[in-house]
Amino acid sequence: MAAKPVFLIWGGEGWVAGHLKTLLESQGKEVHTTTVRMQNREAVIAEIEKVKPTHILNAAGSTGRPNVDWCEDHKEDTIRNNVIGTLNLADVAFLKGIHLTVFATGCIYAYNESHPIGGPGFLETDKANFDGSFYSETKAHVEEVMKHYPNVLVLRLRMPVSDDLHSRNFVTKIAKYERVVDIPNSNTILHDLLPAAVLLAEHKDTGIYNFTNPGAISHNEVLALFKEYVRPDFTWKNFTLEEQAKVIKAGRSNCKLDTTKLETKLKEYGYTVPEIHEAYKGCFQRMAAAGVK
Repeated sequence: MAAKPVFLIWGGEGWVAGHLKTLLESQGKEVHTTTVRMQNREAVIAEIEKVKPTHILNAAGSTGRPNVDWCEDHKEDTIRNNVIGTLNLADVAFLKGIHLTVFATGCIYAYNESHPIGGPGFLETDKANFDGSFYSETKAHVEEVMKHYPNVLVLRLRMPVSDDLHSRNFVTKIAKYERVVDIPNSNTILHDLLPAAVLLAEHKDTGIYNFTNPGAISHNEVLALFKEYVRPDFTWKNFTLEEQAKVIKAGRSNCKLDTTKLETKLKEYGYTVPEIHEAYKGCFQRMAAAGVK
């Protein structure tokens, strides 16, 4: 008989980690969280030996506060967390024969001639082509190395959205900006994708997956749905990429990811992920039903 699954979530006090913990507990799973620094090898080994997990979920790392501009001024910290720490955890998990799921990012691409707006999405096998921010640069580099570990599943989230207006929620962020760009992007609705992450982890799938809802949605479309379902008096203004560039330190990735590989794999488990426009409607309807404003 297979051992009962024991989940250990790294980055235990983080936003995505919190949602994962709630989800796993609701499924009746044994789940532990930790805030041990991933780059501290001895502490990582001690934590794993104490908890004895069958599955590790890595939701730790530096994204920057309040946004990725922070990473431009804290490069050593960003390398320690996003590169050294991530690889150290993958290596220890490998040596101990433990499956590791890494919540990574798809913000390593930018629209180009072969992937224009409205065109095909980037595949998992496409080389990263966006290095406009130090955050994205570290994430692209570490993925290139990490994919060689046979125990690792890499899930590329983009602009994640929860059913509340948490400060880390992509919608919360753009709703607070004075002006937003209006470009279609792939987004990750956590309500739809986190159960898929648990399924993939439990089946010990490995490799890289674009981990977003199918399709792409523009900022204006997101905010129009937000206005329709959640905040009827909401208004916003747009500006161009050139105007945006004057007020941010690091560039921002804009891209669509191809989700064929993910959809095909999840079908094996009888799970489907809704298209992004439908997913946002569902998300905002749940918000409205819960009285979120």
